[in-house]
Amino acid sequence: MVDVITSLDGYGAAQGWPGLWGMGGPEYYDWLAGQPTDYTVLMGRKTYELMSGFAATGEEDTGELESMPKVVFSSTLTEPLGWENARLVSGDAVEAVRAMKADGARMRTLGSLSLSRDLLMAGLVDLYRVVIFPVVNGATGQDNVYQGWPDVRLDLVEHQTLDGRLQMLTYRPTVQDGPPHE
Repeated sequence: MVDVITSLDGYGAAQGWPGLWGMGGPEYYDWLAGQPTDYTVLMGRKTYELMSGFAATGEEDTGELESMPKVVFSSTLTEPLGWENARLVSGDAVEAVRAMKADGARMRTLGSLSLSRDLLMAGLVDLYRVVIFPVVNGATGQDNVYQGWPDVRLDLVEHQTLDGRLQMLTYRPTVQDGPPHE
C-alpha cells in the first residue's frame, strides 16, 4: 500500500506551513493510532532521516513505528542504522519489494514519494491511500506528489471524512499506457 498526505493541489508539504498544514485533528490522530502494526514500513533515505530524527529527539511522536519492521532504501546510508528494527537495502528497491511481496510480506510506504512512484510504475502497489488536506499551496507547495507519475486509473475502494474536513480516499490503482481508447 502506498500512503500519502497532500494538499488539494497535490503537494506533500508547503514552505512555512506546519506539519499536516496545522489541520491534524482528533479523528485523524485516532485513525493513525489505530492502524495495524503487522506490516513492514518501506521508506527512502530522506523519510528515514526525518522520522528517525523525530524518534531520537522526541520532537514528534513516532508511536508504533518504533517497534515495527522498517526497510530503508538508500545507496548512501550505511549499516548499522540507528533506528530500532530498521534494515538497509542498498540495491534495487523494486526488485527487493517484488521479492518481499512474493514471500507474502505486508508492506506500506511512509512518505518516500520517488519510492512510491517507482513501486507503482512496477505494478507492485495494490492500494493507494491519500489523505487530502483542504488547502491549496500554489505559491508555497513543495514535494509534488504526482511529479513524474504515469497515467493511472484509480478505482475507489473506500472513502472517509475525518474531523469534518480531511478526505481519506483508498483506491486500487491501474497504471495506463495513456488515455483510454474508444
